[in-house]
Amino acid sequence: MAGKNTLEFTDSNFDSEVIRSSTPALVDFWAEWCMPCRMLGPTIDELADEYAGKIKVGKLDTDSNRDVSVKFNISAIPTILLFKDGQVKQKFVGLTKKADFKAAIDAALQG
Repeated sequence: MAGKNTLEFTDSNFDSEVIRSSTPALVDFWAEWCMPCRMLGPTIDELADEYAGKIKVGKLDTDSNRDVSVKFNISAIPTILLFKDGQVKQKFVGLTKKADFKAAIDAALQG
């Protein structure tokens, strides 16, 4: 379901891929049964392609990866968190426009 540049984040790789990474990361907390999550999927894949090599873009299945979901208090999906230097810089809940993601990503890349 994910695009070629869209990563899969899990409980086991989250610290190394997102928290301890020097590269900013956009993490889509989603589930297979969530229709708004599925609607947002192509936007996440497009962002992964457009920002390949600049930031990490990926998905974390909340049903299979409860530890990370609980740690970041994910109570509604889709929730998308933008991380930089191991910290949440921006949080989006629900369907969000691609332009809003791009503005947040561009700001994170600037400084």
